[in-house]
Parts: sequence; structure tokens; C-alpha cells
Amino acid sequence: MEHLIEVAFKGNRREFFRWAFEAPPPGRAAIVVETERGEDLGHVHATGELAEKRKAGTTHGKEQREPLRAALRLASTDDIAKAAANRVDEEIARRAAVKKARELNLQMKVSDAEWQWDRRRLTFYFSAEERVDFRSLVRALETQFAVRVQMWHIGPRDEAKRLDGVGHCGRQLCSASWLPELLPVKTSLAKDQRLSTITPTQISGACGRLMCCLRYEHDFYVQARKRFPKHGKIVQTLQGEEKVDNADIFRDTVTLRNPAGETRIIPLAQFKKELAGEAIPVDDEPHDESDDESTDDRAAAPAASSHGRPSSRDSRSSLSQLQRAPTRESRPPRDGQRDGQRDGQRDPKRDPRRDSQRGAPAAQAQAAQPAQPSQPSQPSQPSQPAPRPAQPAPPVPRPPRSEPLVAPPEAAVPGPDAADDATQAAENDQRRGRRRRGRRGGRRHRGDASNHGSNGGGDTPPSNPNA
Repeated sequence: MEHLIEVAFKGNRREFFRWAFEAPPPGRAAIVVETERGEDLGHVHATGELAEKRKAGTTHGKEQREPLRAALRLASTDDIAKAAANRVDEEIARRAAVKKARELNLQMKVSDAEWQWDRRRLTFYFSAEERVDFRSLVRALETQFAVRVQMWHIGPRDEAKRLDGVGHCGRQLCSASWLPELLPVKTSLAKDQRLSTITPTQISGACGRLMCCLRYEHDFYVQARKRFPKHGKIVQTLQGEEKVDNADIFRDTVTLRNPAGETRIIPLAQFKKELAGEAIPVDDEPHDESDDESTDDRAAAPAASSHGRPSSRDSRSSLSQLQRAPTRESRPPRDGQRDGQRDGQRDPKRDPRRDSQRGAPAAQAQAAQPAQPSQPSQPSQPSQPAPRPAQPAPPVPRPPRSEPLVAPPEAAVPGPDAADDATQAAENDQRRGRRRRGRRGGRRHRGDASNHGSNGGGDTPPSNPNA
């Protein structure tokens, strides 16, 4: 009874043979097989149903001609030792081929060499960007080794498969470990898997070409994305019209974007429920059993007392009222307070008629002469509307700190002309205020006439110091 077996040789090269014995050979066993020119030694890779399946699905199985060659016997210890000696001589032969190619100025890279087990044939594997005429190299190598020489031109993927290595994932290359055949990989496969194609090094393997996993994993991505909505599709959810911005097939989440530009990430199950029109319960506040109250207590005491906690709606309304109504401390200081803080400094944009009401002499003059229309009868009731009628009378400004005010000896005892002097001082203040209103950008002045006169910039003598 014949058995179909798959045998692997050096460089992940595999072929199928017939096993003519009753029991199939064990796996990974060394075996001597018949080749085109002589005998060779390999290892059993697959037998039975697995070998039948691989022969029908692999490239090297479909290309082999019928009838298949026969496997001769299991390898002995001497056969295995002879194969190990050939591995050492293969590196020597490869270095000799590289040296000879440089002498002949051939643009090629000799990557590997392989001795047949019976040493009747020597095969060299090379890669080149352009077509190379290696006939002179073959004649030179056959003369040197006295054996039949074959040259095989392989691509970057086949070279990585023969030499083996470690990929970006930290594991052995798929082409060298388990991948049955090397198929072409296109850039569109990377785009379908949402991988960036701007930097090709991130999606390239050790061979410099696109990674093989992009192709055999593509079917998984295609099947997984069928459960998700299409990217860029506009859907109608409970939040209104939203656009599908992204879909994560590993976390089963969907990213939605509304017309305002706000995004939200929801599970796939919730997304399907929203499309169906089902409401999704959302618990805004955590539930605490210690704060639960009976319905009777809530009906009996709808308003929260000083010892109780108000409801969230009442607290939000009271908070909004506090934010709308500024407190007394947050209001800006009044004019009189600002004047007091500036130590008697006056604002040139202020109404000078209000300044005349701040001194005691002006108040006495207004009380003595109530018939004058320009002077009000009371300081708190001005004759003309002021910019801020609701503000109370400001306090009397403090005297400046630069020069102390010293009353003259004659001012200690007020005479009969004290009322006339006060009236004259008030008129001077009004006249000086009208002149200063017409001077934009003029000289700054301070709180009262005495301070103005002490600085040397006044036009009138200082007022009565008894004020």
C-alpha cells in the first residue's frame, strides 16, 4: 500500500513522494528520496490526509508531475552525518561564488548554496534587480568544484523564506514557518485594514516587500467589518443625524460624529438598538441607598430645611440664581470709595458739579442761599440728573499727604464774611471744573483746590482750610 508523504529540504523547499511501505514514516524523520539526478536527504513534513490536502492546495503540489518519485528508505546515522558535513561545505561554496561574481563584475547577490546529499549537484540561489548573464560564472564554478552547477534566480520573498528570520511581530517569518505558498500582496489590502500607507516600512516585512500577513488576514477583516456600518455613512439615531466616523472591530465599538463636530463612542449592540428606535437607559447620577427616602416623607416636606438636603433641581435653580445675582462684595467700589482709596485723586471725566457738593463750605453756602438755581438745596438731591442717581453721597476725601493743611490764625474765629468766602470758593470750583472739561489731555489734578494749588498747577488760590 502506497502512502503520500511531503518531504521538506533545506531552505523550506518541499516536494511530494510515494512511500511504498505498509506503515507510513514518523513525522520529522530523516528520509532518503529519489531525485532527478541522484539521491537526496530530507525530513517528513506531512503524511496521510494532511499530505493529500496540502498537495491539492499548495503551489508545489499542483506543479509536480505524475507519477511521483519514490521515497527510498529511512536515513541512517551515517546518512545524517554526511548531510551535516554538506551543510559546512555549502558556506564555503557560497563564498567562492560571491568572489567569482565580483571578479566577473556581475550585479547579483548570491544568498545561498545547497549540496545534494550524494554530492552530484550544487545549486546556487541568487537575487538581482535586472537580468544577469551568469554563463561565465557557471563554467568557472563547475571547473572549480568538478560537479554540475545550477543557478536559480529568486525574488526577495523567496530569499527571506530560505534564509529565515524574525518579523515585526517578534515571531518566525510566516513564509519560513507555516505559509504554504507566497502570493502577491497589494497596497489595497493595507487600506482595507485601516493601515497607513504613507510610511511603507511599517507595513513591509524583512524582505522589503509588503508583509504576507496582509493577504491571509484580509478575509478576517472583510468578515468582521460586515457587522459594522460603512465608514462615512449618515445614520439616524436617538441623538439625531450622525455620521459613522470609525469602527473598532476588536473592541466592538462605533464612533459617531454629529453635525456640531462632537463625537461619541458607543458599543455595537447599543448602536443597533438606537437604529431600531429603542431607548437606552442612562443613569446620570449614582444611586445611594443611604439617601433613599419614602414617598410620604417627600410629600410631607417638599421644601428642604436647613437640616435636609435640597433636591438636585432646587440646588441647580438656586445655584443659577446665585451666579446671576452678584453679591455686595463682588460689586465694583463706588466713586467715593475709589476716591478714598486713591487718597484724594479725582477723575477728570467726573461731573465737577458733584465735586462741589463734597465739601462742607459748599454745603453751608447752599444752605445760606437756597434761592440760587444752580446750587441744590440739599447735597443728596442734585438739580440735574447725574450719571449714577442711585448712589449715595460719597464721603469727604482725605487731605493729601504731601503737605499738611494748617489753618491761618485769622481762620480760628469765623467772622461775618465766612459765608461769602464759602460761596466764592464754590463758584471758583464750578468755574474751574467747566474749564477743565474742555481740556482733553490737559494736566491731571488731584482731589481739591488746596491740593491743586499746593502742586503749583492751579489757577486760583486755595480754598478755606476749615473745610
